[in-house]
Amino acid sequence: MIPRTVFTQEHEQFRDTVHKFLQNEAVPHHSQWEKDGQVDRALWNKAGEMGFLCPQAPEAYGGLELDFGYNAIIGEEISHLGLTGIGWGLHSDIAVPYIVNYGSEDQKRRYLPRCISGEIITAIAMTEPGAGSDLQGVRTTAVRRDDHYVLNGSKTFITNGQMADLIVVVAKTDPGEGASGISLLLVEADLPGFRRGTNLEKIGMKAQDTSELFFDDVEVPAENLLGAEGKGFVYLMQELPQERLSVAIGAIANAAAALQWTIDYVRERKAFGKPISAFQNTQFKLAELSSELTALRVFVDHCLELHYARKLDVATAAKAKLLTTDFQCKLLDECVQLHGGFGYMWEYPIARAWADARVQRIYAGSNEIMKVIISRELLKD
Repeated sequence: MIPRTVFTQEHEQFRDTVHKFLQNEAVPHHSQWEKDGQVDRALWNKAGEMGFLCPQAPEAYGGLELDFGYNAIIGEEISHLGLTGIGWGLHSDIAVPYIVNYGSEDQKRRYLPRCISGEIITAIAMTEPGAGSDLQGVRTTAVRRDDHYVLNGSKTFITNGQMADLIVVVAKTDPGEGASGISLLLVEADLPGFRRGTNLEKIGMKAQDTSELFFDDVEVPAENLLGAEGKGFVYLMQELPQERLSVAIGAIANAAAALQWTIDYVRERKAFGKPISAFQNTQFKLAELSSELTALRVFVDHCLELHYARKLDVATAAKAKLLTTDFQCKLLDECVQLHGGFGYMWEYPIARAWADARVQRIYAGSNEIMKVIISRELLKD
């Protein structure tokens, strides 16, 4: 692999700490968490103590105020070890930044310290049974009445849904205004009228609690409006590049790990009296996958550098998400094939990774939507 220049020595020291923590505190338990359908909440508290949650959060609220490279390292190590149940990325890279970037001073002081410590787990509720990538099709409503909003609707496929204490909810405050009628509300999970549905049974990512959420006349205090009313769609569009970069970072880290697992396997596994690695087909497949992986890692690192400089645009982030997740699924399929029948056995990490990866091409905006975004940029006047 080409040496990576996007991370400093301090970044790499942090990586070593994260890796050791995950090896000790998560790897031995992940199989059980897959059976439980969620990780142990104690892991979040331990992560908070270590400074692994919301590393970008301002020091004024208890954060470390680090650059996004530290988030990236946490995401890479989680993906490299196949720990797909851990929802820190959704919390630190996606949900909490809405509070940091658009929250009032009161909201920041109320919530950020506990988000950083792990006392509060967050989720973001965008997707609905009838509205996925098309956020303008959201039907959940929030009607202003005196000093509160009355929230009604349902959400589905919500990461951290069973464990979340605070949920950023996308709702229509003015249903007649399309995108400009969308607002964001911070909804505490103990409010009357809020309930969680089932922990959804998925093809992969079995240790991740992914849930339905229901809001029946939930009275949300008006001071829990996030940012300005009617600006929710704008905020979502501004934050999506970071979300898609996070997905791309995880995709490449997981692909790199899977490739190494496969290299190790084909060296040991024999067929027709010799290692599978001795066959030209194996050698060519590995060479092709390694070459593509190298090129995409360079591109993703470039995107990370752009993000450091606040220059990562929507179309470039969409390209990163599109290319890396398509490649991740391609690589894993090829690696399962090189494992033969054992590649289809759940006890092998390659099988788990293959099942876990498929959703990468769907969430954070489907890859078809990524193509729409990219083509619009190419064809605009």
